Amino acid sequence: MAPAPDAYPIDPNGEVGFTVEAARMKFGPGMLAELGGDAQALGMQRVALFTDPRVAATAPFAAGLASLKAAGLDVVVFDACRVEPTSASFLEAAAFAADGDFDGYVSIGGGSVIDTAKAANLYATYPAEFLAYVNKPLGEGRPVPGPVKPHIACPTTCGTGSETTGVAIFDHVEKQVKTGISSRHLRPTLAVVDPRTIDSLPPGAIAATGFDVLTHAIESHTARPYRTRPRPENSTLRPPYQGANPWSDIGSLQAIRLGGQWLERAVNDPADSEARDALMFAATLAGLAFGNAGVHIPHAMSYSVAGMNHSFTATGYEAVDPMVPHGVSVVLNAPAAFRFTGPAAPAAHLRAADALGADTRGASPEDGGELLATRLIAMMRATGLPNGLSALGYGEADIPGLVTGASAQQRLLTIAPRPVSDEDLRGLYRDAMRYW
Repeated sequence: MAPAPDAYPIDPNGEVGFTVEAARMKFGPGMLAELGGDAQALGMQRVALFTDPRVAATAPFAAGLASLKAAGLDVVVFDACRVEPTSASFLEAAAFAADGDFDGYVSIGGGSVIDTAKAANLYATYPAEFLAYVNKPLGEGRPVPGPVKPHIACPTTCGTGSETTGVAIFDHVEKQVKTGISSRHLRPTLAVVDPRTIDSLPPGAIAATGFDVLTHAIESHTARPYRTRPRPENSTLRPPYQGANPWSDIGSLQAIRLGGQWLERAVNDPADSEARDALMFAATLAGLAFGNAGVHIPHAMSYSVAGMNHSFTATGYEAVDPMVPHGVSVVLNAPAAFRFTGPAAPAAHLRAADALGADTRGASPEDGGELLATRLIAMMRATGLPNGLSALGYGEADIPGLVTGASAQQRLLTIAPRPVSDEDLRGLYRDAMRYW
């Protein structure tokens, strides 16, 4: 089948290969008890342990800290990580890291904690003005000079996949948009994934992080093919986000299947440890996939959705300052986005819809985008998510600001299977205002 007229064509003189830089990972209940040995094996002696106040009070954190201390390591705890970090909170963490003269980092927490540890490690290792390493156009986009100190990332949510990626995301409060720092050198040295860490997560947090898993996976599977990109002058210039490829498709499709099978059960039955374990594994699979292929329109749109709203209180996040959780800000854009991208990659969208559990009997590839959107909306309703962006308080008057923030995310938008204009973004935000 010929691609849609506005899809990116395969360039016969362009990219012919892709690079896989998968993170080391260990998975299983009780793995935090092995943390001390893991840190020793990486040569750590003086360790910065990053977490947030809520995680610091949990049994999994206590187990990880005890293991580090039992190994005879000098551990200093930084428990001031902010949920949905800001430029200011990154700077605070970086100052702590610079003063501590650490030779290794451990993060126990959600993506916010892991990303904060990445940024602290970077700025302590290679000091620079804050915007030096931040992605263009909001920052200079300066390449990270080289390897940073060893970092063991231990996720306590089933969503971000940050334990396997080289990306650190923060809220640029002054610009009212989220952005980040991206480098292969930021990828944690080891991911320790212990599914028992999410046993106490409230259903709302499971929903938000679980939909982050799904959107990561679907975006990476429906991304523009790697062979549509220009071939770099040398291998070191190949970007971290390379487009959909045979490696990323393996992890993304399985993550979509796991999410479609288990997400609703994990949210609606807090005692279902089997469902939560499956989501934890799906999160790591999705991280491995999108860390290689990339994410596109839903994530690009999400950064202004979260950056412009600091008054919304999400279910499951009542104990933290008002904000739009990352997974919520992403998935509320996803049905509109996949309807838009479906015609440019119909087979990939139909595969994703089928993996998610949509009824694809008798469907043609052209139906893929709509089937995918419909299935996602049904899952959102079944798990109590807000009904589109209007439920967060957004309306027509906010669309210009939302578009400005999303349009700045060209690193992500160029991963979409078709070009995305500001006019397209305006239509997508309108479509995402309400779904049922």
